[in-house]
Amino acid sequence: MAGLKFLNKEYTVAGEGFNRWLVPASALMIHLCVGMDYGMSVFWLPMSRIVGMEQGLGKALDCPADMSIFAQLFTTSCDWKVVMCSVIFGILFFMLGTTTAILGNWLEHVGPRKCGVTSCICFVSFFLLASIAMFTHQLWLAWIGAFIGGIGLGLGYITPVSTLIKWFPDRVGMATGFAVGGFGGGAMVGAPMAQALMGFFGTPTSTGLWQTFLTMAIVYCIFMLLGAFTIRVSPPGYMPKGFVPKNTGNMVDDGHGGLIEASAFNVETNRAMRTPQFWFCWGVLFLNVAAGIGVISMASPLLQEVFAGNLINLPGVPFDQLTDAQKGQVAVIAAGFTGLLSLFNIGGRLFWATMSDWIGRKNTYYVFAVVGACLYATIPTLASSLNLILFLCAVCVCLSFYGGGFATIPAYLADLFGTQFVGAIHGRLLTAWSAAGLLSPLLINIIRDMQLNAGVPRAQAYSVTLYIMACFLVVEFICALLIRPVSSKYYMTEEEVKAAKASLEDKIAHAQESGALPATKPTSAGTLVICWLIVGIPLAYGISQTVLQTMKMFM
Repeated sequence: MAGLKFLNKEYTVAGEGFNRWLVPASALMIHLCVGMDYGMSVFWLPMSRIVGMEQGLGKALDCPADMSIFAQLFTTSCDWKVVMCSVIFGILFFMLGTTTAILGNWLEHVGPRKCGVTSCICFVSFFLLASIAMFTHQLWLAWIGAFIGGIGLGLGYITPVSTLIKWFPDRVGMATGFAVGGFGGGAMVGAPMAQALMGFFGTPTSTGLWQTFLTMAIVYCIFMLLGAFTIRVSPPGYMPKGFVPKNTGNMVDDGHGGLIEASAFNVETNRAMRTPQFWFCWGVLFLNVAAGIGVISMASPLLQEVFAGNLINLPGVPFDQLTDAQKGQVAVIAAGFTGLLSLFNIGGRLFWATMSDWIGRKNTYYVFAVVGACLYATIPTLASSLNLILFLCAVCVCLSFYGGGFATIPAYLADLFGTQFVGAIHGRLLTAWSAAGLLSPLLINIIRDMQLNAGVPRAQAYSVTLYIMACFLVVEFICALLIRPVSSKYYMTEEEVKAAKASLEDKIAHAQESGALPATKPTSAGTLVICWLIVGIPLAYGISQTVLQTMKMFM
């Protein structure tokens, strides 16, 4: 392992003259790749007709009704069902939460380069195994790949977050907004790229899937390694030039009835989990995500089934009375709506996280809860009145809150528990995301089916669900209200903090004395521009494709 020592944390500490604005670009290189998990749905339909296409049918070749699910995992004679393909998405997200919870402390110990390289190996392995699975028509291989890829997804998600927080103590919210916003933009870039590749490699007898997965594996490998090797850790005790910490409302209890600056303390990961603040934050994230996923999962069908003919100049015609061709037109408009939501999801991550630097983290979550609850409770009325513009505005603002909740929580954790172990604490907290991702869609589908079975018109079947989501946000407000300063009994002692910092400083000194640490040069303007172009061009492509798709709603 001596030959891999350049991956160690001490070899990634920035030298004199390093420009910290290179770090957000490095973070985006990683997050734009792992964020593709949001766009995996573009593969389900092509995956469900591989065999049928090969046999020249032009459609899926269904398996016999009596074939077991286990047998379908290994079959080469008939096509998989879409639901079996979508299991990949569930595995990826399950492993994301599991990985961040278990390996968060490891990240803080080894640093972002080793963690980023490990993330790259695991995430790219998923695409390679998926390519083989498509070529051999063995779905079990793709499922195994999803387990491995989910580890890479989790590591890739948390790798840049704590690093950015330590580089930008003066703009903590903005820093986390950059990191988490890039994750939200992954599908915006990756999904159009995947569709273009399938169109390029596809033939009348082939979906082009295995070539697409292989190509994406190569592209993602290059991007993620570039991000891992350009990211740098801030020197111990780093402060931006001219920055003086000031009270922005994020103060903590000193144990003697007074308050001290949030940057003056740290809470170790396991101790943080014993505080009520951690679990109130867990509840805030869980409820915010549960409500947001509720809108995401129902927004497109809600638009189609409620507005129906009104979307294509057929006012008053319900969805059930539309022809297949007309339903196709409505579906195209709904796809544009989905693109619009993705823009607000991503924009909300950067906007609200940055805004939290000005108004405070707690006030930001108050906005999410209070305004969000009002909007969720209003959406059924806006839908029933067929007020499309106000309906779109309400749903888009709700999606910005969903994205903002993700991006603001790491900064809130840094305020509460300090920056020393924020990556590991954030990793543990992300189990709330996994829990909400599993429970919220299940609850929504159960309620909708109960409504339809009770004879409720299709256009009104979502109202109860939206009211429940509004109640979620009321409870979120209570959780946010209950978050108080962390008691000093949980703080690390000065000796523990010094020991943690000294460990890294000793490793740096040893590497310098041995001559193994490469000489550092100030970051040139050219390097900075090139790195931002590397992430800026794909982002511009993704945004342009999403805007074009969204414009179909108004054409």
